[in-house]
Amino acid sequence: MPRVPRTVAAILMLLALAGAAAAQRRFGGFGRLPEGPGVPPRFPPRDFPNGDFYVCKMMYRSVWREEMGAGWATDYPYAGINLMTRIGELTKTPVSRDANGDPNYWVVQLTDAALFRCPFLIGSDVGTAELSPAEATRLREYLLKGGFLWVDDFWGTHAWQVWTTEIHKALPEYRIEEIPADHPIRHQMFEVETLPQVTNIQFWRRMGGGLTTQERGEDSPFADFRMIADEKGRIMVLMTHNTDIGDSWEREAEDHEFFLQFSPSGYAVGINAVLYALTH
Repeated sequence: MPRVPRTVAAILMLLALAGAAAAQRRFGGFGRLPEGPGVPPRFPPRDFPNGDFYVCKMMYRSVWREEMGAGWATDYPYAGINLMTRIGELTKTPVSRDANGDPNYWVVQLTDAALFRCPFLIGSDVGTAELSPAEATRLREYLLKGGFLWVDDFWGTHAWQVWTTEIHKALPEYRIEEIPADHPIRHQMFEVETLPQVTNIQFWRRMGGGLTTQERGEDSPFADFRMIADEKGRIMVLMTHNTDIGDSWEREAEDHEFFLQFSPSGYAVGINAVLYALTH
């Protein structure tokens, strides 16, 4: 794939600004967007389409509550919907859509057979998750068969320890590694030299809309970009810890300043991850 100039981030900003008005009209304009349990999960039908690209949201059971989190439903559904919208605009990837033209965004349980029809699985707030033996087994099967899981928006040491305990139920023999500077996922369409630390919009507003992004203070000094790869080096599990990349998509039309600070770099990471998953 040809290398794209770094100035493409400016182009991304312009495209997102141009599309913001349409997003505001469709989803209610600036202001608080519905989220979490307030939006019923959309489970895939038995014959759901699988020819075009779509994102699946991982449902799990939370065993404790994270501040400003909503368990599996964190950033649901607009983070995934907006990511697929921008994928469709900025790449030639055909995006699966419903009869109204909106991207199909399915919620899947790990024990559901539909899991194996998900090309791209996202988990949020996974520092609150507990996987049953059956869920861990099915997740292992999915990942070893070529599946791709991205977990995002979990902060601090405790959440990291909880998640690593759970993912090692599924992949006990695989190591968690830092993603090196020369890894292809950093260079798919955009240059991602440093993973941005994106705060959720509530924290950002509480801090006066400034540059403070450490939601857990000294326990979240910077964003971590980590992975679990298989024997051939393919990423099975992508982990963005101490950052909320999903909010950079979900809230793109909610606050102009928040968008300018976080959305271009957040979309760069998201689009790179999708293109990597589809080509590896």
